[in-house]
Amino acid sequence: MASEKVRVPDLARMKARRRKIAMLTAYDYCFARLFDQAGIDLLLVGDSLGMTVQGRDTTLPVTVDEMVYHLRMVTRARTRALVIGDMPFLSYQVSAEEALRNAGRLMKEGGAEAVKLEGGVMVADTVRRLVDVDIPVMGHIGLTPQSVHRMGGYRVQGRTEGRTPGCRERLLEDAAALQQAGAFAIVLEGMPAELAGEITEHCAVPTIGIGAGPQCDGQVLVMHDMLGLTQSHKPRFVKSFAALAEAVTSAAAAYAREVREGVFPAPEHCYLRKELPS
Repeated sequence: MASEKVRVPDLARMKARRRKIAMLTAYDYCFARLFDQAGIDLLLVGDSLGMTVQGRDTTLPVTVDEMVYHLRMVTRARTRALVIGDMPFLSYQVSAEEALRNAGRLMKEGGAEAVKLEGGVMVADTVRRLVDVDIPVMGHIGLTPQSVHRMGGYRVQGRTEGRTPGCRERLLEDAAALQQAGAFAIVLEGMPAELAGEITEHCAVPTIGIGAGPQCDGQVLVMHDMLGLTQSHKPRFVKSFAALAEAVTSAAAAYAREVREGVFPAPEHCYLRKELPS
């Protein structure tokens, strides 16, 4: 397992060598440490925490302060992975200068090594402004969760022809605009595998897929989905590599049962007087 620190320029080399990039979301010290030890290349502190951690219906209410809080926990844990912080809704859309201030907070206060924002052509100037002051930016196009109301739900994008948002030709333009603006990588979410493959082939920068097929240069999953902690409806593209929801529920039920029956704590779980500090 590789142990060298992953840095932004390494991703271009991974693409050139056809080495697939593994990315997961993380929101706290415990899981970030475990994922880092497992060899995950990129840790995304995603605004998906609004849904996975806070129990909200969308990512829209997440604030910059909340992102900074979770970034601090994750960056304390990692030694190898590159940590990327999501820019939440309306933290970058108002103006490039406000985007610069908020991205700076994610890096200065949260310890992020890069930021991610959603959109293509419409945010290219903002991406360029951030890159010009050495803030590495990861793009995100296709199914963009912050656009849930415009899309009418979490719907696959790029199925129709046209140049309006969400259409095939527009997504190709979005990818090209982000690359030209200086984004170091682009997340492709919720689009046909054929389209994601075409974008990947034509982009000099790495693509990270989620619900976009196997031709991308890497893949990302939400940690709760990957670990089998999600008990609500899971998208078709999700694969759970464990069944932790059942394991955690079973463990908690066993603990409650032993407490109620007086089985726990047993004598071996109790301090003897001679073992207590003086």
